[in-house]
Amino acid sequence: MQSTLFIQSPPQLGNQYGDDPFLRAYLQRRLPAEMLAQIEPSLTELGELAGGELYRLQLQDRLNEPTLTQWDAWGNRIDRIEVSPLWRRAAEIAATQGLIAIPYERRHGRYSRIHQFAAVYLFHPSSDVYTCPLAMTDGAARTLTVSGNQALIDRAVTRLTHRDPSEAWTSGQWMTEATGGSDVGASLTQAVRDESGQWRLYGKKWFTSAITSQMALTLARPEGNGPGGSGLAMFYVETHNDDGALNGIRVERLKDKLGTRKVPTAELTLDGARAVLVGDTRHGTRNIEPMLTVTRAWNSVTSVSFMRRALALARAYARQRRAFGAKLEELPLHVDTLAGLEAETRGAFLLAFELVELMGRQEAGEIDDAQKALLRVITPIAKLLTAKQAVHVVSECIEAFGGAGYVEDTGLPLLLRDTQVLPIWEGTTNVLALDTVLRGELSVGLPALRQRIQQGISAHTEGRLAEAGQQALAAVEHVFSWLSHNDDPRRLQAHARRLAMTLGRALELALLVEAGDAAAACRFAAAPLDLLVDINSEDSARLIE
Repeated sequence: MQSTLFIQSPPQLGNQYGDDPFLRAYLQRRLPAEMLAQIEPSLTELGELAGGELYRLQLQDRLNEPTLTQWDAWGNRIDRIEVSPLWRRAAEIAATQGLIAIPYERRHGRYSRIHQFAAVYLFHPSSDVYTCPLAMTDGAARTLTVSGNQALIDRAVTRLTHRDPSEAWTSGQWMTEATGGSDVGASLTQAVRDESGQWRLYGKKWFTSAITSQMALTLARPEGNGPGGSGLAMFYVETHNDDGALNGIRVERLKDKLGTRKVPTAELTLDGARAVLVGDTRHGTRNIEPMLTVTRAWNSVTSVSFMRRALALARAYARQRRAFGAKLEELPLHVDTLAGLEAETRGAFLLAFELVELMGRQEAGEIDDAQKALLRVITPIAKLLTAKQAVHVVSECIEAFGGAGYVEDTGLPLLLRDTQVLPIWEGTTNVLALDTVLRGELSVGLPALRQRIQQGISAHTEGRLAEAGQQALAAVEHVFSWLSHNDDPRRLQAHARRLAMTLGRALELALLVEAGDAAAACRFAAAPLDLLVDINSEDSARLIE
């Protein structure tokens, strides 16, 4: 007698806007009703694309990766890169939906950034990380806009923000060299003027993402400048000459990476690449700061977006999969596991969009000194914390599928591999923790952050939400107390990660309280919140000897 073969149905995604009540509730709280009514059709369209066409194409396109052809049949060096079909489709959608254009068109003033990043949040997890060049494009557009270089604004920004896919450019960001990594001040690329006064760049860029972009911003050291970050300058480079040939650039190889394998990341040699100076000939690391604020916001929002996607798939699976005589969604331990991940995701969402809101205020000129200080301090905190939360949440969601989560053709392992890049890009956790505590930002940023927490918890003075709010306030007060008793720079550096994460988690909890989300706030408060515990530095030294 033939046995019945069981086939497990895969998880299905619906409209990713319609199926996300937390996103919709946030937008209803934050946006004027008439504005939300105007943008909701486009968000619904993106939600349908993300859960439908793009997600199906992503699964079909799983094995396609960029290819590099360095030579043609006759021995000419061409360095031609082909990207995947999904990336070509994602480029069309990104341009027509205005994922870069929205904040520069400024149709909704300070709310334009919220509109943009709500769209990015929906688009990202089905794009095979096409958001990487988009983030750098947004960062370049912002950097060139504030530079005041009208010639570059007219030539590049108009193209970077174009809604016509045939006209739209993307931008690379060439900062990383083998000598420096996050320490960009150690960069060795040289900038030399030729006989006509044109800047030419010479050196090797070890890690350049989205090399298919039409331009890039990069750092180089003008001849005669001293070492360190102060001796670097920022340059604008177009990747191709007018005849279509590469502009003094050789693509040595594409990187073989753990994840983000659809992103064409390359090692480049710059051999006389024509460049335009942006700003002055010194302090280039200071000139890239507007770019870093933007790209770290993208990193934060895409972290949350991956968390939401992983949970959407895990919850869809739990509604279908039966084990131990019941659906997974009926098993108390499974429910408890997903609920904890949901609380983390909601807290991370509110922190990421707090950063987005502050960016929008700054760009609209509607920001006070306390908000400026808050923006400076939460930019690195939001990036480092949401990225670490994303890796944890996505890993747990993959585990919620059991063995299916480990099988490549389900598409699930890809989600975890791509998420792992988020704590690394745009500054590692340790680099951003040091950025938080050692750059002098805390002296004004910490009081501003405490004020924001107090504001967030003030609406609820009784009951469970009030108790959760007091936990958030107690955590930030502990940071104040700890700092007042610890002024040794080495000790401060050793505790920087715990300090930054405590501040971030305290703010996330306060934002959940402010939203009136009792279930999420109380569940979030039950997880470790105050991570600032004293660690003996001598023990640390012994452990790594």
